[in-house]
Amino acid sequence: MRKNFILLVLLALVSTIMAQTKPITLEDIWQDGTFRPEGISNIRSMNDGEHYTVLTRSGIDCYSYATGQKESSIVDFAALGDMPAVEGYEFSDDERLILFESEFEPIYRHSGLSTYYIYDREKGTARCITGGGKQRLTTFSPDGTKVAYVRDNNLYWMDLASLEEHAITTDGKLNEIIYGTTDWVYEEEFAITKGFAWSPDSKRIAYYRFDESQVREYTMQMWGDLYPENYKYKYPKAGEDNSKVEIRIYNLETKKTLYPMLGGDKVNAVASEGSEWEYLPRFQWTANPEVLAVMRMNRLQSHMQILTLNTASANMNDNGVKVVYDETDKAYVEVPDTWRFLNDGKNFIITSERDGYRHIYMYGLDGKMVRQLTSGKYEVKAVCGIDEKSQTVYFTSHESNPVNTDLYKIDFKAKKKVCLNHSGLGTYSAMFSKGCKYYITVYSNANAAPVYSLYNAKGKLVKTLVDNAKLQQKMADYGTGRKQFGTFTTSNGTELNYYTIKPTDFNESKKYPVLFYVYGGPGNQQVTNSYGYSDYYWYHMLVDKGYVVVCFDGRGTGGRGAEFKKQTYRDLGHMECEDAIEAARCFGSQDWVDKDRIGIWGWSFGGYLSSLAILKGNDVFKSAIAVAPVITWRYYDNIYTERFLALPEGNAKGYDENSPLNFADRLSGNFLLIHGTGDDNVHVQNTIDMVSALEKAGKQFEFRLYPNKNHSIYGGNTRLNLYQLMTDFILRKL
Repeated sequence: MRKNFILLVLLALVSTIMAQTKPITLEDIWQDGTFRPEGISNIRSMNDGEHYTVLTRSGIDCYSYATGQKESSIVDFAALGDMPAVEGYEFSDDERLILFESEFEPIYRHSGLSTYYIYDREKGTARCITGGGKQRLTTFSPDGTKVAYVRDNNLYWMDLASLEEHAITTDGKLNEIIYGTTDWVYEEEFAITKGFAWSPDSKRIAYYRFDESQVREYTMQMWGDLYPENYKYKYPKAGEDNSKVEIRIYNLETKKTLYPMLGGDKVNAVASEGSEWEYLPRFQWTANPEVLAVMRMNRLQSHMQILTLNTASANMNDNGVKVVYDETDKAYVEVPDTWRFLNDGKNFIITSERDGYRHIYMYGLDGKMVRQLTSGKYEVKAVCGIDEKSQTVYFTSHESNPVNTDLYKIDFKAKKKVCLNHSGLGTYSAMFSKGCKYYITVYSNANAAPVYSLYNAKGKLVKTLVDNAKLQQKMADYGTGRKQFGTFTTSNGTELNYYTIKPTDFNESKKYPVLFYVYGGPGNQQVTNSYGYSDYYWYHMLVDKGYVVVCFDGRGTGGRGAEFKKQTYRDLGHMECEDAIEAARCFGSQDWVDKDRIGIWGWSFGGYLSSLAILKGNDVFKSAIAVAPVITWRYYDNIYTERFLALPEGNAKGYDENSPLNFADRLSGNFLLIHGTGDDNVHVQNTIDMVSALEKAGKQFEFRLYPNKNHSIYGGNTRLNLYQLMTDFILRKL
């Protein structure tokens, strides 16, 4: 009798807690910012390593690393009059001047145009330096007397004393010649837009020249006017011609341009007949102001070298060019996350997968490996700081588990490694002061919002800067915090990571519909012990309506070493789709899953997989949503696609065999296709072809276009509308 009484009390308590839980709405997530975490914007370490600055709406404030307390306001924007809102800032090396960036207009994912101002800290005045029109990538020279920037595809430098502008190039032209920045495919796939660099002595500028005149154009119709406009830009699809890319070096004193040479052949002859080298994905100056380092790769991205060019050597012939790093792989070589030349003028730090996992290496400028700094069956995620004085490298890795990101430090001799996790397992990132005497971490886990904390080099907490306690309480009020991790083993013996989100009143004796989320692209991870932002709350909203949400990382995803990632090489979609179908079958065999109500959704590569899964797995998936999906790899850009599939003429099977177009006649479930017509990344052409194939096969499906919206499908009420659309589909069709 007493046991029954206790049970009734517990049930009443659970019912009370559930009754008190607030329902999550789409407006909470996408309109009202109910769950938007607090953060710190644009942190910059000052030269003394004892102070850092933060950008706010009202100005730039200066804080003490030693206390975490605000000490002064460096800039008060109100005192500057009607200047537009400052969106970014940079100090000159001597910290006497500050560069303000305002009125940013995006071009593509990373690029855009801005208005720039120079603020003089002594005078307390700001001057606009964009008299010729908005410009890009404005950057101080190391001596702080000049800036360089790109406007209308040409490269300029300006003397800040006189504001006199000097053109380094003059023949830049839209969709033909680019100077000082990159073309679309370099920006998207090599994640680089800044295509110039000042030498350490401010006497030279090294810069890219892209000749994209022979690259084929893609046309997007932009809607809204009586006669829609056609927007054209250069987009090299798989197997198509790339831009011809060069590195040039301009001498400000002599006003002459240097064209690097290599043994009689231009280093830059990357696209010429018989040349092995197709790409120049990175370049930077070494500590020596006369020595430039250039990274080059072959078309298949299986061979990468780093060269040092002595710009003082006549024509930079064999005597002025050295190969200081060389790496090959039977599949592909990843562009290093880190390659930094040390101030000792002798060595550089680089990340590589050459031993099967991404690790940190030290190489000498003589081309010889000094030592491997990290090793083991785990991945280094990022190098966060390098302290040359104490000879220490700070980095994050997946050492504890692929789903976690841990913070470590290790000495240059690789003898002492120390874990700097301060808040338990989860996901850490870190920003270090100059000299690495202090660092600010951002920590979160699957069910905890980001926390910003300030530590000294000994790992002692100085101050918690942002705890997001209000958001954490709000998460409790809305009943979130139910993400759980696990693993399952496929029929071929592969263990895969997943997470689930289940209803608060989950009961194994009931049957629940399951919605899978998948991305699945090479090297990507979705199953991470980190804060999930907007989709995290959407999943909880769906779960509160009676669904279970599952996400898994299949073969080919990241965090588990090169072999695991590269097993899908030349065969994208095959293993990934098999894993999606097997995951559905695995969960479908659970007593608490309604195996007749399993759905899947994804975006981009995930849209490709969700499309393929409902077709090839038509016996297990009832419904699918594909947002901005790749439908055929022949339509996608060449740097990405050829990295993972090689050239189309040498691997037609890999390009075509797993296209959803081949399986349109297998559709038997509910399918929602969504795309933005202004998607410059995954063209709407993909979805249009899928629509045609489904219509030809006599299949019914649901379809939505978002006019002029890009790959992210956002702006105004668009995201809210999108998630209303998907939520309605799930409630009706799953």
